Amino acid sequence: IPSIQDDLDTSHAAVGLLGTIPVLCMGLFAPPAALLLKRVGTRAAIGGCLFLIASFGLLRVASPQVALVVVFTFPIGVGMGFAGALMPVFVKEHFPDRPAFVTGVYTTGIQLGSALSSGLAVPVAHAAGGWRGSLAAFSAVTGGLFLAWLVLTRREPPHARVEARVPRLPLRSGMAWLFVVLFGSMGLTYYGLNAWLADSFVERGWSEASAGGLIAVLNLASLPSSLLVPWLADRHGSRRPLLIGLGVILVTGVAGLVLFPDGAYVWAALVGLANGAMFPMVLTLPLDISHRPDRVGAIVGMMLGVCY
Repeated sequence: IPSIQDDLDTSHAAVGLLGTIPVLCMGLFAPPAALLLKRVGTRAAIGGCLFLIASFGLLRVASPQVALVVVFTFPIGVGMGFAGALMPVFVKEHFPDRPAFVTGVYTTGIQLGSALSSGLAVPVAHAAGGWRGSLAAFSAVTGGLFLAWLVLTRREPPHARVEARVPRLPLRSGMAWLFVVLFGSMGLTYYGLNAWLADSFVERGWSEASAGGLIAVLNLASLPSSLLVPWLADRHGSRRPLLIGLGVILVTGVAGLVLFPDGAYVWAALVGLANGAMFPMVLTLPLDISHRPDRVGAIVGMMLGVCY
């Protein structure tokens, strides 16, 4: 971010939009994802999302002015917003017997991709002559994923286009609002800790490297649990015991970070373990209460829309 700001000679506020816009779009475009699903089907819709992210990522790299960089970030956010709501529907359509595990597979991909891109962004920028080279590399990878998606899903039957209507969100459903509260609480914890945990321990006198290690531990600990726990959930009669257990671990870890900071690495690992497993588990819940993909899409759209 500082190198982008210096190169474009712009303000903190303008550069801050580059991080704000995608999350905003993930909220705005999750609810209408069901409308896109009805028109073109999951294969074409998710492929279109990947194309948006890759193509406008490359256009953003070539933009000489900060205004264009910000403008081209919007389509990237649109692709992210639609895809986030479409992936659970794709899981419901193709893996109805293993929804939690397959959700865990793609959420692990999200977490692993986040960790890799965060770790590689600066080295790639140094090797490629600046921030534009780093963003170009990530956009090119997404372009490769777009092509891979088309190849790997080529046997999909053609989508029978149906009359598309704006989806009716389940605003009167107590269960849907419970999902909103669950996902929102989990998101607040995750984003809050990733944003402020390291800074809070620097204020306690830790070095920046040691405090940054807490974030690494938190995210690395989430990877095995995001696959193992959903795998177990598909073989258990109810998700409730697992969710309660994960909630207890999460509260224990956060309380430990505050009350017993000397054991911060252990507490960060516990928080990561719990959050890593809860992400796919909560995303799986809408798949459990309806057999209709369009209904699942509406519930997921409401859950992500309100929370993000």
